[in-house]
Amino acid sequence: MTAPTPPGPAGALGAALSAEYAAIWAYGPIGVRLTGAARTAAKEAEAAHRRRRDDLIVQLSAGGGNVPPDRAGYTLPFPVTDRASALRLAAEVEERTAAFWRAAVPATSGADRDRALAALVEYAVRATRWRRTAGITPLTVPFPGRPT
Repeated sequence: MTAPTPPGPAGALGAALSAEYAAIWAYGPIGVRLTGAARTAAKEAEAAHRRRRDDLIVQLSAGGGNVPPDRAGYTLPFPVTDRASALRLAAEVEERTAAFWRAAVPATSGADRDRALAALVEYAVRATRWRRTAGITPLTVPFPGRPT
């Protein structure tokens, strides 16, 4: 059982940080099942999640807030055994991470809200690209980051 997320901006950003950790971890199994342009896109996505993770750690640390620790591993929602499952997971990773940033938008203000909104948009666009690559329809969702 995990501790409840503290309310407010720090709690929302801490939850988003935990989502970034999980996204980074998931791109390992994703990347090994892809080749060519899709593998390059996976490497770029993982790097983007790492940058956002690093920025959040610095921000939360500098503000004296709680920095949730990374875990040794994460449970994937399904086995990644081939290209199709890797692409499906990539889209799901972006959708799930977007959900945490969507939750951070109303919990934050100013520059933090701008960063949360930028992350939400970036991940929604990337999820759409992964769905297109995977041949998943619909390509877009009406409210990115909102549970279906």
